[in-house]
Amino acid sequence: MAMKSNFRLRGVVFFTMLGISINLMADEVAAPQAANGYWRTAENDGVVDFEPCKDVAGALCGTVVWDDDATLTGAQGSCGALIARLKNYSDGAWRDGWAIDPRNGQHYKAILRVKEGKLAMRSYIGTELLGETENFVQVDKIPAGCKSVSTAAAGVAK
Repeated sequence: MAMKSNFRLRGVVFFTMLGISINLMADEVAAPQAANGYWRTAENDGVVDFEPCKDVAGALCGTVVWDDDATLTGAQGSCGALIARLKNYSDGAWRDGWAIDPRNGQHYKAILRVKEGKLAMRSYIGTELLGETENFVQVDKIPAGCKSVSTAAAGVAK
């Protein structure tokens, strides 16, 4: 009888620990709002503002708010360009959308995830497995330079 009781106790402990582990893993998944804000590109040559789309309810849009080329040349560069629209948030990622490389106009399917304070946008043609990921780092303010961004918005924490 003691053996059955010991076995049950181990089972209870195992399933309790399993439940705790699953809850901890669920806590690691970022909320949909974690993608909102200013994000600097990996090459430090641009800042994209990710926020809810104004024209598509429930979607997330990414707009270039700072472009190093515009700062250096005084030209518009890709400032103000809508470079991403992701329609649905599920399983810890924004999905069912697209991204555009503003330098060459190439369109891609896209998935966006926020993990450990970094934003990873996976752009691909066909299957996600064959894509490329660009990592962004969140910043508090926009550097000066884009003409399409109001001067009131530049430098203001989001």
